[in-house]
Amino acid sequence: MDMKTVTRFAPSPTGFMHVGSLRTALFAWFVAKKNDGKFILRIEDTDKNREVEGSIEHIIKTLETLNINFDEGPNKPGDNAPYLQSERLDIYLEWGNKLIEKGRAYADPYSEEEVGEFREEAKANKHAFLFRNYRPENPPKWDGKTALRFKSDPKPYRWHDEIMGDLSAGPEAVDDFILIKADGYPTYNFAHIVDDMLMNVTHIIRSQEFIASVPRFLNLYEALEIEHPVFATVPPVMGPDGKKKLSKRDGAKDVLDYISEGYLIETLINFIASLGWNDGTTQEIYSVDEIKNKFELSHVQKSGANFDDKRLLWMNGAHIRNLSLDELYELVKDKLPKEAEKFDKEYKKKVVGLLQERLKTLNEIDELSTFFFEEPIVNLSLIEEHKQLSKEDKGDLKDWLTKAKETLEQSDFSIEDLTNKLNTLLEQTGTKPVVLFSLIRIATTHSPQSPGLFDTLNLLGKEKTLGRLEKTLLEIK
Repeated sequence: MDMKTVTRFAPSPTGFMHVGSLRTALFAWFVAKKNDGKFILRIEDTDKNREVEGSIEHIIKTLETLNINFDEGPNKPGDNAPYLQSERLDIYLEWGNKLIEKGRAYADPYSEEEVGEFREEAKANKHAFLFRNYRPENPPKWDGKTALRFKSDPKPYRWHDEIMGDLSAGPEAVDDFILIKADGYPTYNFAHIVDDMLMNVTHIIRSQEFIASVPRFLNLYEALEIEHPVFATVPPVMGPDGKKKLSKRDGAKDVLDYISEGYLIETLINFIASLGWNDGTTQEIYSVDEIKNKFELSHVQKSGANFDDKRLLWMNGAHIRNLSLDELYELVKDKLPKEAEKFDKEYKKKVVGLLQERLKTLNEIDELSTFFFEEPIVNLSLIEEHKQLSKEDKGDLKDWLTKAKETLEQSDFSIEDLTNKLNTLLEQTGTKPVVLFSLIRIATTHSPQSPGLFDTLNLLGKEKTLGRLEKTLLEIK
């Protein structure tokens, strides 16, 4: 019987979650869910100097907001509790002592100054510094007040990575490393191996920064006499220029900021998953379920993927267009202008429906819909700045707008009648749509952009449209 797939996301609580860390969580989640497995959230909070207050709650909130549901974690206790490494110190102590009994761990008797001297000596001799070359012959009994080090058994290694392929390293990559620090907290190098073993983790999906340490991990797996899980090393998310890894220091944003800016959950998951992964087709827009079903670690690229804000924005617009009107209305109803409260739901839904094709973020609904709910201030600068209208004589503009008002006074304001009457006026005036229709659109909305003219006039209605045309005519001198 095959072992149940178990993956984990094990972040350090050092601040908000950005795209790079969320992608690691996503990939681990996809692997677990595709295989009907278990996804665990474990917090690696053993470096108290770097810990940022509130980070654990923020990590949980981010995953829950994006519906990345973990099966076990700090607020979902299961068979593997606790899920904060700071609450598992007795476990690491137990396994540290087991290594001492096996002769594979020892008390580190050296001070930081002495280790610094060893490094300088190695540098002077033009050798790479390896702690095992300075391993004490008769280390003292470990009392928990000094660091506990792993006693390595240097050897070459070959291993397979589901993303990076077949990898290897010589014995020089294996060294004695700290298992438990003098403050009683374990290092990542030790704690994650113990935790993954006890939690039956089958797949470790993590960032590229750890790949150089894998030979040391393999040495420790052997010392503990356990099989290592499947390794999958995710390449970095690069900045827009592709030259540097995207990081918090370089302006990588909190993932939740994108939600507050009007990006859809589906967009973020689609976009972040596509940073380095595709299913071998040219498809770009995926539902979350589609990605779950198609996701394979073997389809993750080895090289870094560039973060592209423009592509994210485009993708968000595509996902917004894929929503039903009811779904979109529920998402934006509280983002409509305050004046919208005076209108009934049916009218507001019609406004949302008209604007759906133009929305790139949910937050844009406020500015784009304002003229549907309140009388706009006449803004002739929009005419003066228009590429085509700015070339026309003001007398002609006023004449065309007067004729448009007279024509619309005879319309029943159905879309069909508006289309016929304004197209006839187009022929009568000998103008182009980019001139006449743009003029009418600006005169009735006083907005830089709006939906199609006929749909807009139909929804505004006859009274509002004629009143706004009259106001604009009075301002054109």
